[in-house]
Amino acid sequence: MARYPTNGLTLDQANAIIAAALAKGHELGLMPLTVVVLDAGGQVKAMQREDGSSLLRPEIAEGKAHGALALGLGGRELARRAQAMQGFMNALSDLAGGKAVPVPGGVLACDASGLILGAVGISGDVSAQDEVCAVAGITAVGLVPDTGDPA
Repeated sequence: MARYPTNGLTLDQANAIIAAALAKGHELGLMPLTVVVLDAGGQVKAMQREDGSSLLRPEIAEGKAHGALALGLGGRELARRAQAMQGFMNALSDLAGGKAVPVPGGVLACDASGLILGAVGISGDVSAQDEVCAVAGITAVGLVPDTGDPA
């Protein structure tokens, strides 16, 4: 049997994260969500956009995940840094080609030792609710979410 590198999250994990995140959104009665899962190399592993999710939601969700992965910090910490160091965060966004959205809803997916395997970004409702869904997706596959706040 051939073995291939996964670069962090597997496709099965990414799809399960999305399914659990969307289920949490439905349970909470949220607006239509878009979920993007990036692997450890920052590449899109999987993405789903619910019916009714507005136009730029995929880009926003990817930006939340990409920003978290780029600095190895969850979206809540990125948001704090955006307030404290606006120039740096503007430069980060420029360097990332606009793919760094420093708000909650970008969550790192880590193994039990803290190794970052990828990131999840969700957009569609308020950022705090997007984050709740990302955490639900990550924990559903047995991984540890890092929101940027202490556990």
